Amino acid sequence: MFPGASADRDEASYALVGAPLDASTTFQPGTRFGPDRLRHVATSFEDYDHRTGVRFSECSVYDHGDVQPGGDTAEYLTFLSGLIREFDADGTVPVVLGGEHTVTVAAVRALDPDVFVCLDAHLDLRESYAGDPLSHATVTHHALEVADRAIVLGARSGSKGEYERAADADVTLVGPEAVPSWEPSFADESVYLSVDIDAADPGFAPGTGTPEPFGLDPVTMDEVVRSVAPSAVGCDIVEVNDRDNGQAATLGAKLLRAFVYAHALPP
Repeated sequence: MFPGASADRDEASYALVGAPLDASTTFQPGTRFGPDRLRHVATSFEDYDHRTGVRFSECSVYDHGDVQPGGDTAEYLTFLSGLIREFDADGTVPVVLGGEHTVTVAAVRALDPDVFVCLDAHLDLRESYAGDPLSHATVTHHALEVADRAIVLGARSGSKGEYERAADADVTLVGPEAVPSWEPSFADESVYLSVDIDAADPGFAPGTGTPEPFGLDPVTMDEVVRSVAPSAVGCDIVEVNDRDNGQAATLGAKLLRAFVYAHALPP
């Protein structure tokens, strides 16, 4: 159980759902260990958040545990999407603990947001990668099948075709150098927030599948998560693996809690 996530399912305001999918990683596998590592490193965290005055243990968070994948990614995403849709119907905000970034597709399909906001080193706008239409490199492409627009923050890697697609009106690309000054503007739109830990510079979070240098610092990522959270219908922390000494998981778990703190804060 994620520390402090002690609420019963029927009473929860937030539901943590582990999704340890590790099917399409192209460099360093290990995202199957991500949910457990996120839970483990949070053991040492203080319960209280001085910025909001909120205690995590008082935010009514429920940990559903892990939804284990089988051999068929499409079937897994369908099942995961159904579970997330159940939580949403009950008025519980789902927070997915990845697992590779592909699990985001299930959440976006379930929650049907107007805007997809993603912290990511990669554009993920491919229609398929290595013959796989459900690769982790296709997530933003799939999100745009549901959402009206996508905002990708921190991207610094993609194919020529992806950058051409990112020039279309329904995609906003904010490079790493511009993210600290970016301010969200959603009006009454619903938002889904996806945090791919590789948005961080690998000096801060080396434990991820496809690290890219010249990335974001943790303070900037924290500010983005806290600023987007009040508009979000759901969130995920993905692409944490076991290839470091806990740096990526520690950052991911902190960002997860930052999302809950900022979302739970009364307007």
